[in-house]
Amino acid sequence: MRPAAWRLRKRLGRRGTALAILGPAKICFGLGYALQPGPNPVGLGLLTRFADIRCWSSVWILCGLVTFTCAWLRIGRDGLGFFAALIPPFVWGSAYLWGGLTGEYPRGLAIAAWYGLGHVLLILFLATLPEHSIPHPARRERGR
Repeated sequence: MRPAAWRLRKRLGRRGTALAILGPAKICFGLGYALQPGPNPVGLGLLTRFADIRCWSSVWILCGLVTFTCAWLRIGRDGLGFFAALIPPFVWGSAYLWGGLTGEYPRGLAIAAWYGLGHVLLILFLATLPEHSIPHPARRERGR
């Protein structure tokens, strides 16, 4: 089992591992709304004006599938996966922000901040990670 896990980790790399974790998480979140949607999700009024919550849950599912699929691409070709991972939390965070600013859902400001910091900024950080890190030159010299 250990050699198989090592080969998988080597195949995916840092960025691919991040995408392989983010993808199924987004799919599960979307399935939660698709399989049992609430009658009127609080704070998402901006989105539900245009489409049913099940339609918006399909955005999570579709973006999760794209994110997970891009985890298996070669290094440097996974940008679409990070972009797809950004779309749902950005859209939902924006809807909560709108609900908070208009007074429709005052708690929306805190939830928008959570989506922005906990999802969007984290994904942007993961997208900038280099695949392999090289030790700092000064540290290498000290370690001789």
